[in-house]
Amino acid sequence: MAGHSKWANIKRQKARVDAVKGKVFTKISREIIVAARSGVPDPNGNFQLRTAIEKAKAAGIPNDNIDRAIAKGAGKLGPDNAALESIRYEGYGPGGVAVLIEALTDNRNRTAADMREAFSKNGGNLGETGCVSWMFDQKGVVTITAAPAEEGRKRNRNATSSQIDEDALLEASLEGGAEFYELTQVDEAEGAEVFTEVANLENLSQVLKDKGYHVQQAELRWIPNNTMEVTDPDQARSLLKLMDALEDSDDVQNVTANFEMAEDLMSLTMA
Repeated sequence: MAGHSKWANIKRQKARVDAVKGKVFTKISREIIVAARSGVPDPNGNFQLRTAIEKAKAAGIPNDNIDRAIAKGAGKLGPDNAALESIRYEGYGPGGVAVLIEALTDNRNRTAADMREAFSKNGGNLGETGCVSWMFDQKGVVTITAAPAEEGRKRNRNATSSQIDEDALLEASLEGGAEFYELTQVDEAEGAEVFTEVANLENLSQVLKDKGYHVQQAELRWIPNNTMEVTDPDQARSLLKLMDALEDSDDVQNVTANFEMAEDLMSLTMA
């Protein structure tokens, strides 16, 4: 899991850069639209919508944009967005690395063409549905940091500093029905990713909040059952170029792969 968390941190850093470019606005707006369409258009009664809105606010998306996306999902601004559908693409990157892509699109042919081009230009191949998904399990992941001391004392004395108390985290994780957790850096602060079954994500997120932790993000994520260690700089560079090319598509919401690489190699190839 260590490599997966390192990649998750790189993706968080990339998301901040993309937010400056405005690229993340479209992706998160689509998440809000689909969430509002698939349930009640009220975040208090729709966990998927609530988490999408929290993600939007963290990315600095203005409230007017958020409200407009909710209205679109609710059908108040016309039927055009009803055409958005979720679709998954699968393929192989350089060296046989498994790649899983989740997209929201209103044109399957356009998106498939974009995916095929991204793979072919970066040493990979777009495969058939099911060719790599069996290598991954979908989990709910809650990313947390410890609450500041003052806030922690008000809510739970186990989360009263910027340090993560592992005994307290273990207790909270078990109470929330988590399967396991992993300590990691979150926005240059000490934090953790807590993993659970998909159906338990909302409950776990609420329990951790109640215990005084700052929930940075609650999301569904594909976790590889086995990983491939990448040590060759050329392969590493090609892989990261492929990941960037896939994520550059406005239709793509998330890209996951089953590779690990050392942080210094990742930093070198992303420079």
